Amino acid sequence: MLPAEEIKNNLDIVELIREYIPVRAVGANFQALCPFHNEKTPSFVISPEKQIWHCFGCGRGGDALAFIMEKEGLSFPEALRFLAPKAGVVLKQDDNQNYSEHNRILDILELAGKYYAHILQTPVGAQARDYLIKRGLTPEIIKDWQIGYSQDSWDSLYNFLRRRPLTGKKYSAEEIFSAGLITKKSEVSSGQRETYYDRFRDRIMFPIWDVNNRLIAFTARVNPEKEKTEKMGKYINSPQTKAYDKSRVLFALNKAKEAIKKENLAIIVEGQMDAISCHQHGFKNAVASSGTALTIEQIKLLKRYTNNFAFALDSDVAGLMANERGSDLINSRRDKIVTSVDEGGSRQLYQVDDVTADINIFIIKFANAKDPDECLRNNPDDFKEALANKKLLMQYFFEEILQGADLTDVLVKKEKSFLFLNKLARINSAVELDVWLKKISAALDISEAVLREELMKRQNKILSEKKKVITDVVKERETLAPVSRDYRLGESMLALLLKFSALISYAAANFSPDSLSDQKLAQFYKNLIIYYNKAAVLDYDNFRLYLKEQAPTSPDLLDRLVLLGEKDFYNYEDSQAKTELINILTDLKQYDKQRQIMCLQKAIAASERAGQDEEAQRLMSDLNILMSS
Repeated sequence: MLPAEEIKNNLDIVELIREYIPVRAVGANFQALCPFHNEKTPSFVISPEKQIWHCFGCGRGGDALAFIMEKEGLSFPEALRFLAPKAGVVLKQDDNQNYSEHNRILDILELAGKYYAHILQTPVGAQARDYLIKRGLTPEIIKDWQIGYSQDSWDSLYNFLRRRPLTGKKYSAEEIFSAGLITKKSEVSSGQRETYYDRFRDRIMFPIWDVNNRLIAFTARVNPEKEKTEKMGKYINSPQTKAYDKSRVLFALNKAKEAIKKENLAIIVEGQMDAISCHQHGFKNAVASSGTALTIEQIKLLKRYTNNFAFALDSDVAGLMANERGSDLINSRRDKIVTSVDEGGSRQLYQVDDVTADINIFIIKFANAKDPDECLRNNPDDFKEALANKKLLMQYFFEEILQGADLTDVLVKKEKSFLFLNKLARINSAVELDVWLKKISAALDISEAVLREELMKRQNKILSEKKKVITDVVKERETLAPVSRDYRLGESMLALLLKFSALISYAAANFSPDSLSDQKLAQFYKNLIIYYNKAAVLDYDNFRLYLKEQAPTSPDLLDRLVLLGEKDFYNYEDSQAKTELINILTDLKQYDKQRQIMCLQKAIAASERAGQDEEAQRLMSDLNILMSS
């Protein structure tokens, strides 16, 4: 059995999806609000029997692997690696063409992490180890976070990875280079082989793990004794690779995600030591932004676990600026335009994936420490108190902007109102806006009406920046062809037959595939009849294999139709199903008749224009017969 099939066989898709969203039983199946677009009525259906899911709102669907790929943003090989431990499947990592470059890079990085951690525990790493202990880290924490040390050598890691260590694998220089662990000599003379050397030398190594516990990169801190002379900087990071995209990773999220869900709060610190120190002192819901403002992708990651973000950044100017950058990003809407099919059968465009919606931003401020790590080392109770006294973002800005301001000076009032309104213009909540306009009006002694007018100008400016997007949406809407009612009826007929397969023979005797207007549905109906006539029973798995041989896209259509049947007809008795089928077939025949009439009318008009009177008369006779039938 292929690993993908073994994983799907071993997993319960309902329990897997339940880890991400609430689901409820509806008959033999389960329904939920779709996690991939905004909706009020559940259109997300899961079949435990078929081990598949489909959303009838946004059109996404598939099996367990497809759900994880969509939800976690993983490739197919990554989804296999993610689900294999859950399913109790051991993936074979043979050194052959089928083993992806991406997975080999992950293996190299994992091995490098073990190497660095080992070196830290040897006499060579004693100085780095002593520094970490002095910084307050326990040996248990150092081991748990797999902190390591890169030797003061040009090629120790490179040689280690090339010597087939531990696993017996041989990694090429290009593969190790692709993992971001070595660099090439900038100048190579003609005829010489390329020379490689270790990227990280004489540095304390902090592994970076993705949310699925895979080591994907490193942050390397310079040897403390060389801080003043080091030209490359105090910290250097792995370069972007196929495994590592820094905009999509938050340091320590793999360890913090469960605590974040439990506390319903993510503490966002700036550096790796801050995050590790938080965890060591029991604040296990902390992650590090690695010194930059949050990206949209990082916000999406955090929103899987909470809508409450508490920034605990450095107290210096850079930290405050990071607060502002992060808040501007979070308060800016990021909508994605998608196409869907509504219940009436028409295509429509709507906005989903507003990742910034409903996020509450807090600021944690330290009185007697420059950063979380220092605060925790001085007195963990101070950190606990600062966390308890965290302030909502606008409250924080309100106090910071007004602090020490001479509000008797007109120019100061103007400046402060400008700062406030720029912040308010990014807030989406009408309730929150109303509260702060009243508070700012009272604080500055400026008319609330005047503030609202100025705020509207800024909001209009932001909206004008979206005009191109709106224009593009309108153009796309105009080019979308509506989904006809007879197409919907065709889907319902096939969904009903898949659920009540005993009705297939009745349908085949009373309705021709050629009477369906959509060619894809017509071909599916033909394949269904042919398969059923041969097998005399409808077996989902065998029928799926049969469809794969006939048309590559048909299995996807099968999943959609199966779940449509479960959704619309889950509580039907056999007699009700047959009555419903008869009604659908009657309507489909009427639509087919109307199409034939229109075709004959066009043909008659064309014959008359061409002066083909006899042909026109023959067609007219056919039309009269059809209309009287």
